[in-house]
Amino acid sequence: MEGLESWQYVAIGLLFVWGGFVRSSLGFGGAVLTLPFLLMVHNVPLVFLPIIAVHLLFFSFITVVQSHRRISRDETGNQRGTVNWSFLRNALLLMIIPKLIGVAGVITLPADIVSSFIFVVVAIYAITYILDRPFKSSSKSLDAFFMILGGYVSGTSLVAAPLIVPVAASRVERYQLRDTLFVLWFVLVAVKLAAFLWTGIDLQWRQQLWLLPCAALGHLVGLRFHNYTMRADTKIFFRILGFVLLTVSVVGLIRVL
Repeated sequence: MEGLESWQYVAIGLLFVWGGFVRSSLGFGGAVLTLPFLLMVHNVPLVFLPIIAVHLLFFSFITVVQSHRRISRDETGNQRGTVNWSFLRNALLLMIIPKLIGVAGVITLPADIVSSFIFVVVAIYAITYILDRPFKSSSKSLDAFFMILGGYVSGTSLVAAPLIVPVAASRVERYQLRDTLFVLWFVLVAVKLAAFLWTGIDLQWRQQLWLLPCAALGHLVGLRFHNYTMRADTKIFFRILGFVLLTVSVVGLIRVL
């Protein structure tokens, strides 16, 4: 990420604040709601994907550790784990091979192809937000399809949350959902980072030094907003967000093509 204009560095810093905000306020979406904007500033996915991956590792680990320290108790005083390990085991069995295929694709395919794929996926997600019709499953086979597809998408771009979250929400208790997802993100991202290291991809450590605090600032603000969204109707927020994402994706596709 060397040799960029000053405005590009400012925009990238602000977008990582936004990504941290989204991750902590919504519980997911730090990549899917940030990466399209980043690619409009600097259209090189392999610059941003390692940075986003490290941030996901860091914040998912911090969140799960904090939750473990204040494990909730039921009415009988017994401890209730905040991670559904059974769901995680089944999810990873379905996702790991598509994940590796996706990682191989992002390493070997040209940047324009990867960027186009990301913009198309985000455009689809944006339409579901606008119509208030998120991906939903009603059968085990459809759940498995979403998880397999989510594994591949997470391997290519780390934007698979809208595919995975609806399945998890239907299979995991509400009090376990967030931490279960964070452990899943941790494992999936660790695989991606290992592949990056194996193939010699630059993890952008110098850029991590100033972008991690940006994401942390957004994370802190997002925690406050999360409390608000637990009490308020967020349909309007998601609809506006959907229109913004759809516009960004269309413009991004036009630029790439």
